[in-house]
Amino acid sequence: MGLLLPFAVFFVWLLTGELLSEIFKPLARRLDESEASFLIGTLGALGSLAVIALILFVARMAFARGLKGLGLNVRTVPRDLGRAFMTLLAVWPLVAAAMSLTTLVMKVLDENFEIPQHEALRVITHSNSASLQTLMIVLAVAIAPLIEELLFRGLFQTMIRSYVGRPWPAIVIASILFAVIHRDAEHWPALFVLALGLGYSYEKSGSLLRPIFMHAMFNGLSILSALGESPPA
Repeated sequence: MGLLLPFAVFFVWLLTGELLSEIFKPLARRLDESEASFLIGTLGALGSLAVIALILFVARMAFARGLKGLGLNVRTVPRDLGRAFMTLLAVWPLVAAAMSLTTLVMKVLDENFEIPQHEALRVITHSNSASLQTLMIVLAVAIAPLIEELLFRGLFQTMIRSYVGRPWPAIVIASILFAVIHRDAEHWPALFVLALGLGYSYEKSGSLLRPIFMHAMFNGLSILSALGESPPA
């Protein structure tokens, strides 16, 4: 795989979202906040689905064994589901520890510091629009894990591994890239730890389905936890 190929796909992903937002911005201004958020979320989902299709096409062309070479084989689904859950159980306390350590360090600098809730979780727990909440759940549990694992583990980690020849430098670099594309810098340490677990599971199993399932489970459990902690309407 060429060095620039994952970066090209990454920028297509970013540009697709920006382009769709700009095209429909005049329409969004005429809608109320909930409707505008639903429109933006829908456009983001459509753009992501288009990029997912692009990544799958690129993988079929760039990998010697096509999609199986990328680590997508439906026959491994039952095994990967179980292993993904077990690996997530091991990784979750480390992610929580990273979040707690971040909070502790930041409180030394600012005693009123609180880690901000992820934007999707804010919408899911506070929006009065059932359609918007449902859309955000689908984005968080299905679309985001799929596109991010295809891109950061499937393309970036594989490309870096092919150049450096060792797994851990590739896992670490791909994990840094994964963390910093998220908006809230306060989440970066925990996301980096999560990404290390995702990258390790991909390297160990050779199946991209395993980190996809882990990522989806992590987001789903985070949503359930946020809903459980939110005050009743």
